[in-house]
Amino acid sequence: MQLSEFLQPGDVVVDLAAPSKLKVLEFLAKRAGETLGLAVHEILDPLHAREKLGSTGIGEGVAIPHTEVAGLARPFGMFVRLARPIDFDAIDDIPVDLVFLLLVPADGGKDHLNLLAAVARQLRSPEVLKKLRQAGSAEACWAVVTSGEVLRGDG
Repeated sequence: MQLSEFLQPGDVVVDLAAPSKLKVLEFLAKRAGETLGLAVHEILDPLHAREKLGSTGIGEGVAIPHTEVAGLARPFGMFVRLARPIDFDAIDDIPVDLVFLLLVPADGGKDHLNLLAAVARQLRSPEVLKKLRQAGSAEACWAVVTSGEVLRGDG
């Protein structure tokens, strides 16, 4: 499986103005809910529960909020570049400006971890992060995020 199989170009947003982690999560849940035909709370509630376990801010200005969602048929991704970095309680205390939402089916099992690891690998590359921060459009960000990364698992 490749990132492009669960992150579509229309699910990339650049220069989102969001004042807080809570507002980013609300935006992600609302937008994903509209795309997937799910109620906002079906996504936001498990995202909040996951964040209570520990921040999904992985460092270097990147966060990967992720959760299992009941009723979801296949993995879903969304990428957002924020207009201004925000506090996300990241492990390195660096404010976050790049956010990748990963939603997986509730019965995803090991695939959830494989997808999360692959997204994290892609977003840990200094070259990828630089290109994402300099990209002039959502389409350019999508091309960078999905650039050749093959995921482990069923692909």
